[in-house]
Amino acid sequence: MPRIQLSILPGKTICLATVKVTVTPKVEVIKGETAKLPCSYTISAEASEIVVQWFIEVAGARKQIAYKSSQGFDVDAGTPLTDRLTMGEDLSLTISSVMVDDERSFFCQVTAGVVGVSEAETQVKVFFAPEKPVITDNTQAITVSHDTTSSSEVGKCTSRNAHPEPRIIWFKDDTPLPDEKSQKEKTYMIPSSVKEASGLYTMTSTLFMQPVKADAKSVFHCTVEYSMPGGLNKQESSDKFSLTLLYSTENVLFKVKNQGPIKEGDDVEMECETDGNPQPEFEFYKGDAQLRTHQQKGTLYIKNVSRNDNGTYKCDALDFDALEGVQLAKTLLLLVHYMDPVTVTPEGPLIVNKGDVVELQCKTKSSDSHTLQWKKAIFFFSFFFSFWQIDSKELSKNGVLTIQSVTLADAGVYLCVGAVPSVPGLQKQANITLNVRGQPEIDSSVDGFFAKAGEKVTLNCSALGYPAPQFTWTPSGKESVTVVGNRVISTVTLEATDAVLKDGVLCEAYNEHGKVNMKFKIVKSDADKGPDANAANRAEKQQGGSSAVVIAVVVCVLLLLIMVALLFFLSKKGKLSCGKKDKKDV
Repeated sequence: MPRIQLSILPGKTICLATVKVTVTPKVEVIKGETAKLPCSYTISAEASEIVVQWFIEVAGARKQIAYKSSQGFDVDAGTPLTDRLTMGEDLSLTISSVMVDDERSFFCQVTAGVVGVSEAETQVKVFFAPEKPVITDNTQAITVSHDTTSSSEVGKCTSRNAHPEPRIIWFKDDTPLPDEKSQKEKTYMIPSSVKEASGLYTMTSTLFMQPVKADAKSVFHCTVEYSMPGGLNKQESSDKFSLTLLYSTENVLFKVKNQGPIKEGDDVEMECETDGNPQPEFEFYKGDAQLRTHQQKGTLYIKNVSRNDNGTYKCDALDFDALEGVQLAKTLLLLVHYMDPVTVTPEGPLIVNKGDVVELQCKTKSSDSHTLQWKKAIFFFSFFFSFWQIDSKELSKNGVLTIQSVTLADAGVYLCVGAVPSVPGLQKQANITLNVRGQPEIDSSVDGFFAKAGEKVTLNCSALGYPAPQFTWTPSGKESVTVVGNRVISTVTLEATDAVLKDGVLCEAYNEHGKVNMKFKIVKSDADKGPDANAANRAEKQQGGSSAVVIAVVVCVLLLLIMVALLFFLSKKGKLSCGKKDKKDV
């Protein structure tokens, strides 16, 4: 408080002389940083000498730490702040590297001679953020007990080096637990605080609970709440953790892990587990027969199941700690879908005469309603591969295929594909080869060829027929034969002589039922068109009979690669299951 002095001088009026000191009432600073304590004053009259002094209280008594007088500035020696203290021209006090012990009252006192003395108090508040809280002592398993008289230690939360003293809050599933300290409650905390030599606080809170089974799915953590300058309240959370609880079985769960219907050839996995912890030992039965289990506890594997694996399976949980009356056995019904091999009547290969009526019938049996579709296979050939592919066109969908007045083009391989729509991947097939007896038929869709005299010409003659037709070329040349399905292709390479250019080349196809021929016209190329144009035209015409084969070769390779990739994918996914007969059919 400022001092008021009453002065009465002869012949003068009475006046009041005062000194007023102004400081910042509270200065907040973080430990280790610099604090500045301002101080200023006003006086109502002139003073011959003004002295400004800064004081702290030590052991109940005031101790000067710095002052300013007409002789200058000085910092007192032998105080806790001597090495960290400076006093400015503006009378402010600056404290560097603030320590926790600097949290105290500082007094700025101004003495103005006969005018008076006044002072003001500044309170320094020191703050320091704590370390992230750490959870310990939560590694032991806790037994869930029906005894409600005692609680178990769940974990210990520790946060170090804070100022001022912080607060620890426990959370369960992100919901704060009541701050309960009474040990009569089912859930309570025991807090403790230690002031370190640095003046900082280490806080510890130990959580005790009577856990129930549902707490095994809960997540716990603790949070330290602390103050910072400016009235801020901040929080720092620990890592989350779960409890390891031991509790007896109340329910047994037994299920098939496969997705969707199960078919013959699949690998089946059945899993048995309980709602207890730890999981007990398990025994599996089919009827009265005990089954051998997999190394993985609670898992029963059946490789390559068949219809004989249909039936009721039982899992027994051997939990001797379960309460009386708890059902420790569970059963399930395993249904394995199947399809018998497809049979075709009559048996092949089938040989008929051109014009006959052909009737094919296929049958099978399955665990669920099935479909039977007749399709024709297309034969692909290249220099490297040859294979059949099923045509997407459906010829019949009731298991019976009738062909009225069969032709040579109808010859080939027919497939009956059986499938169970309700079970993806359950499919089987059988095939029969149909041969049609008759006089050969030549593919006559061939234009004339252009060639220069003396050049080599390559011609293709394609014919259907059974038995397979043979060929005669007039004039003859270097010949070769290729069979593509029920079609035979004869290829000849010969010189475009004057006779060939004049009379053409005759292809004759014959078998025991007759013969047929076709003449290839070879036209002398026009020299006025230039050699390049003639060569191109000639090459185009020469390829007229073989372009389809070239295209087929390219398509074959592409389709084969697609088929191989598909078969590999299905085998890896377990979608491809073939018996011996099925493999033969494929």
